Amino acid sequence: MSETELDPAVAARLKRNADGLFCAVAQQRGTGEVLMVAWMDDEALRRTLATRRATYFSRSRQRYWVKGETSGHTQRVHEVRLDCDGDTVLLVVDQEGAACHTGTRTCFDSDILLSAPSE
Repeated sequence: MSETELDPAVAARLKRNADGLFCAVAQQRGTGEVLMVAWMDDEALRRTLATRRATYFSRSRQRYWVKGETSGHTQRVHEVRLDCDGDTVLLVVDQEGAACHTGTRTCFDSDILLSAPSE
């Protein structure tokens, strides 16, 4: 395996969408708090594994971005897990600062307008 390629055993387990992407969920180490969801491809995952800095693929800008490269709100990756279907990776991270582009700790801080059914 070359330093510029994703491990073939890992690549074989991934299921990508039509654009070659798969979902990546960032979760805070220790608390389990879900911070954000972004997209990756093989190269973004390879970079993440090599540097332990969360690297994603921007669908709108069509380029790679390292979380915190401009904001300083970095994600240090401690674990990477692949889900049972192979179409989503879980990044267990230490988040420095806000994870959401809106400046909040997590992208999931809004309540959903659905109440649980009565028993």
